Amino acid sequence: MWIAYWYFSALTVLPWTRPLPVRRRLQITAIGLTVCAVIVSMRWNGHVAPLVLILIGYYLSGLFFTRPTERFESWLVAWDRRLLGDPTTRFARWPRPWLAFLDIVYMGCFLLVPAGVVALVVGGHPLIDRYWTMVMGAEFGAFLPLTVVQARPPWAIERQPVLRDRATHRAAARFVREVTIGANTFPSGHAAGSLAVAFGVLGVLPIVGLVFLALALCICLACVVGRYHYVMDVVAGVGLALAIWIVVSLG
Repeated sequence: MWIAYWYFSALTVLPWTRPLPVRRRLQITAIGLTVCAVIVSMRWNGHVAPLVLILIGYYLSGLFFTRPTERFESWLVAWDRRLLGDPTTRFARWPRPWLAFLDIVYMGCFLLVPAGVVALVVGGHPLIDRYWTMVMGAEFGAFLPLTVVQARPPWAIERQPVLRDRATHRAAARFVREVTIGANTFPSGHAAGSLAVAFGVLGVLPIVGLVFLALALCICLACVVGRYHYVMDVVAGVGLALAIWIVVSLG
């Protein structure tokens, strides 16, 4: 829980260093202080509470978004152009069932986190604290840069991608517009978080962990194909998850 404590502690200070409206500064600080107080004073359920903190941390980081950091956003766009050409047509010929599957796993990414806990509990492995250290470290590590460098997600600035599976993508795009913070996280929280889940399970349940790893890699791919994230978001997310895995494993 101390990872969450220090993350929310940072969020109580950072608003006063950023060009935010005073009302939003007060809002972020009040929520951050409240969460810190609750973390310290309450006995948290190690199976559920971290997921609640991750969700609060995600939406709270979104309150920092004001306008894109132009050079940073241009850098993300340039790499996509360099690697993909026209990203909106790059995947136009991919099979419809595969595209539908990618959108579905992307929308269901948040279910992967509690599923990892269930796998560990059912498998009889009491390494829940280690698991949450990896997952919270990855997620909060993905959210924190949004307080400093900001960009709009690809779907907010590009034309609609040309994909064969239009129905599922429309549902996924609507889900993203209505449920997410509408700002781009760098590194990608989807990539970093899903891989952290897989790494957290892989060490103690290799077969189940491989299934989680396959799903995590599909989520990473879905981030780019559906134009929910830039390529460099995903690359940074993979790097963040790997770094945390190595640090936790060595510790």
